[in-house]
Amino acid sequence: MTSETVDAFHRGRFHLVQPKGRGHRAGMDAMLLASLVADDGPCRVADLGAGAGAAGFAVAARLEKAEVTLFEYASEMVDFARRSIALPENTHLADRLTVRQADVTLRASARAEAGLIDDHFDHVIMNPPYNDAGDRKTPDALKAQAHAMTDDLFEHWIRTAGAILAPGGQLSLIARPQSVADIISACGRRFGGMEITLICPRQGENAVRMLVTAIKGSRARLTFRAPLIMHEEDSHAFSAVVDDLNNGRAAYRRNHKTVRSSG
Repeated sequence: MTSETVDAFHRGRFHLVQPKGRGHRAGMDAMLLASLVADDGPCRVADLGAGAGAAGFAVAARLEKAEVTLFEYASEMVDFARRSIALPENTHLADRLTVRQADVTLRASARAEAGLIDDHFDHVIMNPPYNDAGDRKTPDALKAQAHAMTDDLFEHWIRTAGAILAPGGQLSLIARPQSVADIISACGRRFGGMEITLICPRQGENAVRMLVTAIKGSRARLTFRAPLIMHEEDSHAFSAVVDDLNNGRAAYRRNHKTVRSSG
């Protein structure tokens, strides 16, 4: 029995090697995160905690001028990402994708040596472990590493994002709504123009995820956008908006224009 699969995303525009029956397998969260990156010109994108690389691959597949670096700590997931880049189905993306094994919580010179270079990236995306450490634990060590939140996680990860983004660069993340206070606090004076979109399974149901974008150095105020409704009423079918985002046919654009400078 094989311990991995090769899965198609964005209607076959890219393929991903993923663990089977263990670890974290990419799905809707990664596709929605990738949809937050909207850029018409050449741009550098860092995917922090990339796992097998789904979100970063999705950005590269949709934006033909994006160069994406996948940063991942777990050596096994780094191997999956590298093997995904080498797939024949991904030849058209391979020269714009790079994988670096790195602890995204590193600081100062150690961070730079890992490839997390200050003021270098135009976009940083992240889908960090967002389950509370007290939640039901899984015997799957690889999955636990991908899902279990550590103390001050958002402070550490967003600090790194603030360091490596160029002025005016955009941070994008997906998380549980319960983490909103931690995220706002971590953004602090590093980011402004924050936009938060709650993701609800259906109309009238409580949010289960949220999308967050923020701009390095901005002084614009926080905005709560209209909720994103996942499914049509009394159905498991995705809403038209979500289906377009999931399949890379559209980007979830910010209300406010992003102003950035690239070196």
